[in-house]
Amino acid sequence: MADSLRRLTNASAFSVLQDKLESWHGDYHVITCDQNLNRCCELIELTAKIQGQLFAILNLTAAEGGHYAGVDTLKTRLLPWLGACFSVSRPSATDDSSLQLIQDSAEKDKRLRELSLSHESDMKKMEAQLCSTRLQLEAARAEFMDAQKELDETRSKSATALLATEDELLQLKADLRATNEQVEIYRRKLDALDEYERQIRLLRDEVSCLNAEKARLHDRLVRSRSPSPLPQLNRSPSPRRSESPTRAHLTRSSRHARLVSRFSDLYAVERLEAQSILRRYIADLEMVQKIIYIAVVESFQTAKLAYRQFKLRVRKTLSTSHFGPESLEDAAVDYIVRNLDLYDVQTSVNDVINAMNVNPRISFPPEVDYALIGTLIRESCRVAFAMQTLEPPLDLAFASDGELYNDSKYLRSYDSEFTAPLVMYHVWPALTEGNAVIVKGEAVTRRGAPWRRSRSRSASPTRSRSLSPTRGLRFSSKRSLSPERLRASHL
Repeated sequence: MADSLRRLTNASAFSVLQDKLESWHGDYHVITCDQNLNRCCELIELTAKIQGQLFAILNLTAAEGGHYAGVDTLKTRLLPWLGACFSVSRPSATDDSSLQLIQDSAEKDKRLRELSLSHESDMKKMEAQLCSTRLQLEAARAEFMDAQKELDETRSKSATALLATEDELLQLKADLRATNEQVEIYRRKLDALDEYERQIRLLRDEVSCLNAEKARLHDRLVRSRSPSPLPQLNRSPSPRRSESPTRAHLTRSSRHARLVSRFSDLYAVERLEAQSILRRYIADLEMVQKIIYIAVVESFQTAKLAYRQFKLRVRKTLSTSHFGPESLEDAAVDYIVRNLDLYDVQTSVNDVINAMNVNPRISFPPEVDYALIGTLIRESCRVAFAMQTLEPPLDLAFASDGELYNDSKYLRSYDSEFTAPLVMYHVWPALTEGNAVIVKGEAVTRRGAPWRRSRSRSASPTRSRSLSPTRGLRFSSKRSLSPERLRASHL
């Protein structure tokens, strides 16, 4: 008996029965009626097997107790239970009601089958709709991808067209700028042509005056050689200067206007070109403007010195062969006006560059030299040299850093402090005729500018800049004809 009880305990039959009951309870409303019946029959069979094993254990237990052991228990518990289970009670329902119950059960089974079939058909329809919806979704996704590709292509084409349009705009701007430059060049040529025409008219007037003077001088010479004393008595002892105007006097007004205009062009054109070149090597705009200002001032100083030397040589050359009603001074100036191309401008440019190399107020990168702004220096020397032939000559106004700002001499730059009374540094010099300012310069005024009485022009040896190999006088072999090479036949 103990072995049978142990086997029943190890088999865990009641645990298996409990698990099956819980599983059936969870799946009761999901599975079909036949499956529910099969589950119930399975549980009944399992219960019957367990009851059979329990009855076998009951028999063995009763046998071990002998003939009389356990009789009371069997009488009081087992026999009444068996009598209650196997007693046949009269049913309360009639045969007709039993038949009706069977019919109802059959109808319910039929309805359940119909509901199951309808459920299966609905499931199939829903699956078909789900498949069609998936297909539609795939088609919509494909259309979306196609639209995305078209959008990307359109965007790339638009970007390409935009780039092409920008390139065309840049090209048009470049063409417009080139056209404006050509128009400016043509305008300058037209102005030069007008100036040439005015000079031609002046030269014609001068030729007619000279022809009249020549005829008068010829008559006077003939009368002076005549044996009759009467013409000698009528001779004037000294010819008046106003009777023989030179080219310098005839063209003074036109040359004055042209040189003033050329000085303004230096500020508007050559200065800006030199500034753009220097900004490639020097980031400090203040130092760039100081370099340009000192270059112009040194050019005027060098050109004035060259003019005085040139004039002395011309006077020395003309003194041996000069004759006529005008003075030697007027003849020298007239010769210089007629032969401005004999001015050795390259020597002046080299002198200006050498002076700037030792100037302590400016600094420059050692790998380059001031020949970069040679165009500005050359044109400034030419203009300054030509200005010395005027009467009175044109010159630059004296200026020094830290001087009191004067509205009649300068204009303030855009980055100035308009309430500052002192000049920090100069951007462009003022042009004067005698004591009158005819072209204003440009200056930068700021607070805290150092006040100085005069400008020192001495260069400290410790601050002098050594000449680099590229700063040699490279143009000495291409100088123009100097006055020292003049011959009597040229005069």
